[in-house]
Amino acid sequence: MKKTTVLLIALGLFCGASSLLSPQEQTQVVDPEKEILSDLRSTLPTYDPAGRRDPFKNLLAGKEIKEKIAGADALQLSIDDINLIGIVKYKKKFTAILSVPQGFPYYFEVGDKLADGFILAINERQVIFRKINERGIPLTKPKDVVKEINPEER
Repeated sequence: MKKTTVLLIALGLFCGASSLLSPQEQTQVVDPEKEILSDLRSTLPTYDPAGRRDPFKNLLAGKEIKEKIAGADALQLSIDDINLIGIVKYKKKFTAILSVPQGFPYYFEVGDKLADGFILAINERQVIFRKINERGIPLTKPKDVVKEINPEER
């Protein structure tokens, strides 16, 4: 009880003395949260790229993966090199599932372009390609190539 009384008196004297000081001499009360945040900001790691790419930057930059695959890899596919795996019908629209020699499947619709042509039509049993160039040389007359699903696979 005695210690508490002495402590309260000392606190009262301190508060009274601080109110007697001029405004310039009064100490400002610092918000502990702001002080902790400023300490954290000063200790956070920083990244200096020094000519390298930022490892935290999104590599797709808002583009969808399908657009990136169809835009870059599909142009390298040749009609002669791909195999027809299957045909899917969804909402009265056909999609062809084609594979490359490495075995990766790609999904194509009517009008999608390849290295030497494009897909002209897709129906339940076959995909019709229109070949417009051969080994980079334009053909004088476009040639249609038909790839069918084997009857055993239907």
